[in-house]
Amino acid sequence: MDNLNNKDYQKFVEEKIPKPTYARNIILAFLVGGAICTIGEFIMNYLSNKGLDEEAVSSATSIIMVFLGALLTGLGIYDQIGKFGGAGAAVPITGFANSIVAPAMEFKKEGFIFGVASKMFVIAGPVLVYGVSSSIIVGILTILFQR
Repeated sequence: MDNLNNKDYQKFVEEKIPKPTYARNIILAFLVGGAICTIGEFIMNYLSNKGLDEEAVSSATSIIMVFLGALLTGLGIYDQIGKFGGAGAAVPITGFANSIVAPAMEFKKEGFIFGVASKMFVIAGPVLVYGVSSSIIVGILTILFQR
C-alpha cells in the first residue's frame, strides 16, 4: 500500500466508494411521497364530505398534515420515514413541519427561549424569508406590468 501512485490510489478509492442506488431512491421517494399525498387526499375527501367549502377543506387539510408531521417528528417516527423515503418525505408539507420541529427538539435541553424558540426556525427561517421576499417581488412586477 505504501507504493501506490496517484492513479492507483484513485482506482482503489473508486472501488471502495459505495455506488449510489438512484433507481431504488427514486422508487422509495415516489412511494413515500405518494403515500403522504394519499393521506392528504383522504383527509380532503373526508372534510369535503362533512360539508366544508373548498377553502376550508384546503386550510384544514394543510393544518392537519402539518400537525401530523410535527407529531410524528416528536415521536421520532418521521425521521425513520425520512431515512426510508428521502425526498418523498422531505418535499410534502409534512417535511416542512419536520424541518421546524426537529431542530427545536434537538436544542430543548438548552431551555425554552435559547433552545426551542431560537432554533425552531433555523432551517425553515430562510425558506420563509425568501418565500415572502419573492412573493413581494412578483407582486410588484405584476402591478407594474399589468398597467
